[in-house]
Amino acid sequence: MVLSSQTIKELRDKSGAGMLDCKKALEESEGNVEKAIEWLRKKGINTANKKASRDASDGLITAKIKDGMAVMLEINAETDFVAKNEVFTDFCENLSLTCLSNDVQDINSLSNLNFMGTDKKVSDTLTDLIAKLGENIVIKKFIKLSDKTQKVQKYLHNSVNENSGKIGVLLSYECDELNDKVTDFSKNLCMQIAATNPKSVDRKNLDPELVEKEEVIFREQLNNSGKPDEIINKIVEGKINKFYEEVCLDEQIFVMDGKIKINKLISNFNDENSFNFRIINFYIFKLGQE
Repeated sequence: MVLSSQTIKELRDKSGAGMLDCKKALEESEGNVEKAIEWLRKKGINTANKKASRDASDGLITAKIKDGMAVMLEINAETDFVAKNEVFTDFCENLSLTCLSNDVQDINSLSNLNFMGTDKKVSDTLTDLIAKLGENIVIKKFIKLSDKTQKVQKYLHNSVNENSGKIGVLLSYECDELNDKVTDFSKNLCMQIAATNPKSVDRKNLDPELVEKEEVIFREQLNNSGKPDEIINKIVEGKINKFYEEVCLDEQIFVMDGKIKINKLISNFNDENSFNFRIINFYIFKLGQE
């Protein structure tokens, strides 16, 4: 049958499929665009299933704050080329909006939601995206902050746009004010977290098993030193305190200054402004890391 270029273009615009696939779909569907979309979708599912076994180790971290809520997702692709593709970045953006607009607890519940602005499920939209871009794409993980009594700041490192990059940080905090000073200060703290990758806000929130593991390692290092137990205990105590300074955010040295600790930085900020700024928690996603 003879197909008009306008019909082929319409199908390409609606489906995102290549010209040859569109022509084949229209021929199989007797020129009916909607039936051709269904035909492409079936073909896309088969294509996507073949690609789903391939390793997806690149991609983007997407973080978005809206209406007092925040979400951060890691969405993986196979190559950086696809990760920077506008179709992929749009998917990341709209998936973050889908999370913000719905009560979502895990990846499975997210997959069953209607994708933002459509009547398709997230899982079906993902399948279409895999077929369109030709790579395996995986929604790896996400976190959503819904407590509107808290304030949230974000930071993206190696960003491709204002909402996506290779490292993402969300910082939740309390503060009596929200102005440019607070925004800049909280953004600097997010940058600190991205640069140093702390394990907790402070000592009391640090996983005790992590500390115990480090202590065992330090003691084993000193087993054959010949030093008395009391000396070994003091050395281990010093090493543990140094460990706290490395992994507890409030004890780290502020990287933009190189001298002052974060807890003192916050104390000085509050003394100067009377804002009662306090970190509640932070979350960091680094592409490809658990």
